[in-house]
Amino acid sequence: MQLISTGIKGLDELLGGGFPKGKSILVVGSPGSGKTTLLMQFLRVGAIADEPGLYVAMDEPPEQVKLNLSSFGWSFEELERNGKLLFLDATSLKKVVGTKVADHSFLEENIGSEFKMTVKSLIRTIMKIVSEENIQRIAVDPITSLMLRYGNVYRRRRAMLMFFDALSRSGCTSLISTELRTNILKRRFQLEEFLSQGVILLHSLVHAGNVVRAIQIEKMRGIPHDTQFRPYQITVNGIEVFPRDRVFS
Repeated sequence: MQLISTGIKGLDELLGGGFPKGKSILVVGSPGSGKTTLLMQFLRVGAIADEPGLYVAMDEPPEQVKLNLSSFGWSFEELERNGKLLFLDATSLKKVVGTKVADHSFLEENIGSEFKMTVKSLIRTIMKIVSEENIQRIAVDPITSLMLRYGNVYRRRRAMLMFFDALSRSGCTSLISTELRTNILKRRFQLEEFLSQGVILLHSLVHAGNVVRAIQIEKMRGIPHDTQFRPYQITVNGIEVFPRDRVFS
């Protein structure tokens, strides 16, 4: 299986080389754990290596996301100008509005006298951008926003199945973030974990009176990988994993 670099220092070593190419990987973590940082680091490194990426903003608008990451000193303007990194604003998924991002318009459904963005139209837009811009990496941040759209469990499951199937058919290597809703001892498996080919957990643990960030590769189909808790830090350069250190000695 072909592997591609994650762009995260130390993480490739835990994966034996990188993410399986063309697969969907779920990144699960609590607020402030670095999910968006990990996703954008993955896209940025790929874009620099001539692997165009698409960031699908589901919670905060792209401009706010870029502002939040400005402390790392990452420059996105040149990558955007050269078509190596695209941002798609899907934050209005719940609103009745027209949205245009990077010359790509949402294909909206006509419901009565109003136009309403739907999951189907979002999928069509993503697939259109992937085809036209030769996208190879996708980041969806977070999928939680899509789940909250549906109160009905059946409709939620159907939408999630449709969305993950589309990512798989795109042929891109995709990272999808979602919230860690409980602590590690009470955690229940979520639907999106079964739909993805890999699951990476970002934990905040208390050890010896200190808060320790720990990354764990819970699942990665098709490749041997390290499943232990390994410490990581969010540095001035982004996320750095320490693959040979132990959280619990």
